Amino acid sequence: MADLSRILSVSRGDLPADCILTNGRIINVFSGEIEQTDIAIVDGFIAGIGPGYTAKQQIDLEGAFVAPGLIDAHVHIESSLCVPSQFAQALVRRGVTTVVADPHEIANVTGVAGVRFMADASRGLPLNVVLMAPSCVPATNMATSGYSLTAADLRDLRQSETTTGLAEMMNFPGVVAADAQVMEKLRAMHGRPVDGHCPGLSGKALNAYIAAGIGSDHESTTAAEAGEKLSRGLTVLIREATNARNLDALLPVITKSNSRRICFCTDDRTPVHLLAEGSVDEMLRRAIAFGIAPVEAITIASLNAAEFFGLKHLGAIAPGRQADLFVFDDLKSPVARMVFSHGKVVAENGQMLATENAAAVDPKMLGICRVDWDRVRWDIPARSARIRVIGSLPDQLLTEHRVLPATILDARAVADVSRDLLKMLVIERHQGSGNNAAGFIQGFGLQRGAIAGTVAHDHHNLAVIGADDASMRTAARASAAMGGGLAVAIGEHVIASLALPVAGLMSDRPIAEVARGYAAVIAAAKELGSTLGDPFMAMSFMTLEVIPALKLTDLGLVDVERFEFVDLFA
Repeated sequence: MADLSRILSVSRGDLPADCILTNGRIINVFSGEIEQTDIAIVDGFIAGIGPGYTAKQQIDLEGAFVAPGLIDAHVHIESSLCVPSQFAQALVRRGVTTVVADPHEIANVTGVAGVRFMADASRGLPLNVVLMAPSCVPATNMATSGYSLTAADLRDLRQSETTTGLAEMMNFPGVVAADAQVMEKLRAMHGRPVDGHCPGLSGKALNAYIAAGIGSDHESTTAAEAGEKLSRGLTVLIREATNARNLDALLPVITKSNSRRICFCTDDRTPVHLLAEGSVDEMLRRAIAFGIAPVEAITIASLNAAEFFGLKHLGAIAPGRQADLFVFDDLKSPVARMVFSHGKVVAENGQMLATENAAAVDPKMLGICRVDWDRVRWDIPARSARIRVIGSLPDQLLTEHRVLPATILDARAVADVSRDLLKMLVIERHQGSGNNAAGFIQGFGLQRGAIAGTVAHDHHNLAVIGADDASMRTAARASAAMGGGLAVAIGEHVIASLALPVAGLMSDRPIAEVARGYAAVIAAAKELGSTLGDPFMAMSFMTLEVIPALKLTDLGLVDVERFEFVDLFA
């Protein structure tokens, strides 16, 4: 806790500050103005704004602009494939000093223990990690997860102050229908911020969803969808993820009247994407280039999220706020020259001043890949001439529900690369139950071989897509043998792999090393013919049974729009 008496003494001018920043142009997200004045900092907080303060240290910003540290309003750290300390290394150097994180990926694998691990692993970092309590673990009963979080678990997370609010409520049909268990979870977090997730929801169903107390949504893909949600009172989190790129479609929605009800978020970005392009700092630059006024865009990327989530100590440069600051030279294209976290300079010119050493990983988070291989069925006996096919779409989480002629060989439905028709399996890996289901998918482009991985939203079972059964078996077994990870194979040979031993989702290696490994498995998949920018991220969402239209879990093929299992053969 900060010493309020000391802060006030500095604010009044009775005591010297720890540091004064001079000759900076402050982005005032309250007034919309740019002020040229001083910032007095003590004990990691801003004590005062204005001239006349004294301090032990003075830093001349040489006319640079100073903005509040940027805030990512919704992210899954696990999608960076790195533990929090390494995730922070990628973001803070770019001026992102806070993330609102939903740890439902690791919670689906390791339950409450995983949430507490993420909290423990985030302490003491230059990045503020604000954890939300996972609302849907499992996302539905249409997949096998490692754990299930109840309303009682959520109350425990709330009372222990491990979490700030309720993370994305993906079971929107359950909310609309007032499902008893869903209602109990909402009541457990009453009075706290509640994030939403309602792709395509409209009209009366949207009214019901919002009436339940849900305050935000990050699933809009069109201006019309975002406009309706804004008009009904939701805060819209515009998302630009690795495999769900909605920024360009939604920037035209922003107006002077509604901009204070919009935030930026990345949701899921890979280590390669984070290191090459950045986080919400990249979204900020693109918003300004589109024509959003710079101060307005910075407000969207900072204060708006702080206010929605009740983070009164963040999001602005003002007395009493935490001294998390983003210093840059070009108002039209902000790139961090200097970054302050808790009043200390932690990065300069895109480089961290100190490397974070990852804390020891809880052994309970390791080695979670239990597969009963004897019960996995690789062949698909043909029961009809037509099959349901998942139609993967570029840069979208949504898929198409296609019905196509099957390619049948020896009374078996098989992959057909001439039609970009690949086989897909999802294999349960938490309990060794032997559950597995098969289907077909288009849009990946593999001409040979297979890819496999234990990152498969949100249940995170073992997913594999391939052109032939032998390659699929090799890739799947390689992924499991690492205790979780990603693998690319041809026949009996593994040609690239990346170990993710922490819950089968993350590595504790340096993020640059993880990014190189990730780039290698992507390059190997592309050598096999994949036409996608990131086939592993795409595959991970082909198993998510809460985003339309057709998805595959270890229990079967799910028609998400009807919210029921459907037969592979039509």
